[in-house]
Amino acid sequence: MSGGAAAAADGFPADLADLHLLVGSYTATGGGNATGISVVHGSTATTVAVMDDPSFLALSGDRVYAVSETADGSVSAFRYAGGSLEHRWDADAGGDAPCHVRVDPSGSLVVTNYVSGTVTAVSLEAAESYAASVTASDGVVGAHGSADRVVVPEPAVVTGVLPDVEDPVEDRQEGPHAHQSIATPDGTVLVADLGGDALHEFRVTAEPAIDLVRVHHLGPGVGPRHMAWLGAGAGGAAGLGAGDARGSDPGSAADLVVAGELDGRVYRLRRDDSGTLRPIASAPVFDGEVGESLLSHVEVDQAGRVVVAVRGRDLIVVLDTADDGLTVVGSTSCGGVWPRHFAQVPGYLLVANQMSDAIAVLPVGEDGVPGEAVAQIAVGSPACIVPVPEGARS
Repeated sequence: MSGGAAAAADGFPADLADLHLLVGSYTATGGGNATGISVVHGSTATTVAVMDDPSFLALSGDRVYAVSETADGSVSAFRYAGGSLEHRWDADAGGDAPCHVRVDPSGSLVVTNYVSGTVTAVSLEAAESYAASVTASDGVVGAHGSADRVVVPEPAVVTGVLPDVEDPVEDRQEGPHAHQSIATPDGTVLVADLGGDALHEFRVTAEPAIDLVRVHHLGPGVGPRHMAWLGAGAGGAAGLGAGDARGSDPGSAADLVVAGELDGRVYRLRRDDSGTLRPIASAPVFDGEVGESLLSHVEVDQAGRVVVAVRGRDLIVVLDTADDGLTVVGSTSCGGVWPRHFAQVPGYLLVANQMSDAIAVLPVGEDGVPGEAVAQIAVGSPACIVPVPEGARS
């Protein structure tokens, strides 16, 4: 394990002094302790946008997109400049409890709605054009939540519904639950359906439009949650943030890695000659009964290893992917409680420990396995971490 770089006088790693993050969290509406979206500079977090349950964020250029994971869900767009967020527009999420947002290469914003089992595409060209016309006419864009905010018109938003299902885990699989979307090398979009044990493949276009291409079925009780591409293009995405490179540009990635939230396993899928994604390997990431141990986020590191977080057991687990397989290399404490998400930055893994009200800073060793936390960044109920590239900070 690596001991990390030297620490500054306050104990925070000196090589992270210029750390710059956007953090989505749960607020009182969702039982959390935050008040909205936070910006982290170094070891200090500041709330920059007050809104209900911005549990997932995406960054593209100077635009930040945030879901509001509420019963009547929405998605909001902000302009990011000088460490602050300027609210631009809101759009209907097309369902209840939107939990993931991503900018698709088609030019649409793709939103997945967990409770209602729907996926929505928002035309970014239409949304930005409409917001600009409103601003030009009255000279003001309302603050988030204000009565004069800009709401994207219905023709710019389209929603697809996942098919009805009823799978084995009765309290979690009583119907479809869209959890995450990811772009494919084939120009389509995969949506993980935790409730239906399936990956639904759609073609999304900028009009916007959503058309179902095919359905890829996994075993009963898997509960697919998050996905990541494994291949030559995957490592270059490390450190670019949630909903950014990994899900927007899979490059030459060949295999898909899927975290099974409900069965405690990671799956490696590959397309066969018919175009169907089929498991070629899977591995449990911990010993013993699954119980309340729930996998959350998964990514691929620069060396092509799989990194996955486990809530309940509060672990970060690393798997080797040599020889078309999946083998656990090692695991470590996530540095807190309930690791919902994490992000990779050079030399470190930053873990959003939702129930610890903090982001744990874990140094990463040469074997890819993180060491014990060397610092904590106080943030209320963190649920999503997006590192901000240097070029997007001005």
